[in-house]
Amino acid sequence: MAVSLLVNGSAVPAVTVNAQTASYTFVLGDGNNTLVTLSNASANTVTIPPNSSVAFPVGTVLNFAQTGAGQTTITQGSGVTITSTGATATAPKTRVQYSAATAIQTSANNWLVIGDLA
Repeated sequence: MAVSLLVNGSAVPAVTVNAQTASYTFVLGDGNNTLVTLSNASANTVTIPPNSSVAFPVGTVLNFAQTGAGQTTITQGSGVTITSTGATATAPKTRVQYSAATAIQTSANNWLVIGDLA
């Protein structure tokens, strides 16, 4: 589902919602104007894959939200490094249902995760 916006007469890129009901690995199409939602009653994971399998350009933004009761853990694929303020900095978790977070690729295979983290 895309949401079209018009701000001060200028078109703002639409946001596409990619609804998931199980653990998920990001794909190239999830970058920048996509929100991945994770709706699962049980704990689940979202994985950031290495650039060798998905060539995300530096500066890519991955947005995701825990819409189910199951807490979402952000995991690093092989060779990927995640940094965050989460209690486990390399595998942060969303705090509660409806928490959202963003992963920003700062250099090849290095991601900063920010948001409502546990």
